[in-house]
Amino acid sequence: MSMTDPVADMLTRIRNAYAAGHRRVDIPRSRFKAELARLLRENNYLSDCKELELEGRSVLRLYLRYHNDLPVVRELQRVSSPGLRRYVKCRDIPRIKNGLGVAIVSTPRGLMTDRDARRANLGGELVAVLW
Repeated sequence: MSMTDPVADMLTRIRNAYAAGHRRVDIPRSRFKAELARLLRENNYLSDCKELELEGRSVLRLYLRYHNDLPVVRELQRVSSPGLRRYVKCRDIPRIKNGLGVAIVSTPRGLMTDRDARRANLGGELVAVLW
């Protein structure tokens, strides 16, 4: 069985791991998911991210971040999907929770947060939003 939306699978695994109170979660690695994990770590939504080889497969191990035993990530949503891509111009990139959250945009220069994309004056595919 092939997966139709690996990014949605990644976000769901993170959501489920937070719901179950896990400290880490393993996700099959791809370049796109590694970049997404890097962005989440840089914005303090993950405490760490490592690339490992488990049983001959490349895996991303994400270490989840908690504050006072509550998950740092309250909401994590996939916006664009393979069946319905959502593209936004630079000025139409949404502000999530009045700047407290982050929108992740896939631009011609790679994955960026909404702030970085606005600063670089770039639009692109609105991948996910989280706060």
